[in-house]
Amino acid sequence: MRTIIFSSQTYDRESFLDADCPAEIELHFQPARLSLDTAALADQHEVVCAFINDDLSAAVLERLAAGGTRLIALRSAGYNHVDLLAAKRLGLAVVRVPAYSPHAVAEHAVALILALNRRLHRAYNRTREGDFSLHGLTGFDLVGKTVGIVGTGQIGAAFARIMHGFGCELLAYDPYPNPDVLALGARYLSLPDLLAQSRIISLHCPLNEQSKHLINRDSLAHMQAGAMLINTGRGGLVDTPALIDALKDGQLGYLGLDVYEEEAQLFFEDRSDLPLQDDVLARLLTFPNVIVTAHQAFLTQEALGAIAATTLRNIATWAAGSPQNQVEG
Repeated sequence: MRTIIFSSQTYDRESFLDADCPAEIELHFQPARLSLDTAALADQHEVVCAFINDDLSAAVLERLAAGGTRLIALRSAGYNHVDLLAAKRLGLAVVRVPAYSPHAVAEHAVALILALNRRLHRAYNRTREGDFSLHGLTGFDLVGKTVGIVGTGQIGAAFARIMHGFGCELLAYDPYPNPDVLALGARYLSLPDLLAQSRIISLHCPLNEQSKHLINRDSLAHMQAGAMLINTGRGGLVDTPALIDALKDGQLGYLGLDVYEEEAQLFFEDRSDLPLQDDVLARLLTFPNVIVTAHQAFLTQEALGAIAATTLRNIATWAAGSPQNQVEG
């Protein structure tokens, strides 16, 4: 069963080759991002394995189906980038990786909090230049601070456990309260109340029509002045230009992003020798109280191994007529 893995990096190749790949699955690694221009590379491949920034719009799916593709195997939990109605119309099955390592993403969110709070990025640059002064590096104790968690699925719950360990007071917002988070003493509130009471807010919810730009000018105005916002979920959860205005007037005191709404043409590639064409991202990077990482929260050995193993199992069970982790249109 010929399988092409789009947007494959070195770490993808290593994790898939280290996994227990069924003999009937023939892997072909393609570093190019899936788009209408590259869809022809999938001709005569029954399975297309795609990542978060691959284009799975109706036009691309039509081209894939015409080339013989029958299964879209996502290497991600999210599937907002897939036109599910078009996939259903074309007879394309879609499977995903519903969980890999919630700890990887949760721990990265905590890393952003610690780096922003203690100004580690600024301190690192200073000492490398021989500047050992401490002005402007004052942080705050996490113990006793109120942390708001937006989305309390597996990742949000893992994040809650870590912040509970720091001695933080936990607030949560989710249509479906998680008993494990409640057991930590978290209180579920409306989103405006959570934003108003939290010193730190971390986003761990999926991107859909209801959550798109969940953080916008109005919701930012509900936050405490100088609050910290962390987003390791999806770039579209926040209205990025609104973040810039909130940073400029001090309403937002710290910002940590591992995802960006317009990341598809930027992330996962070395563009250091090119001028940055995205003016919004360029403006964000000028703020000393902002850290942007390039969608690396998932990038641990354990998570990569779990993604590869689940993806291969999804393909094998689909081929056997008993699909697992299928996404319905």
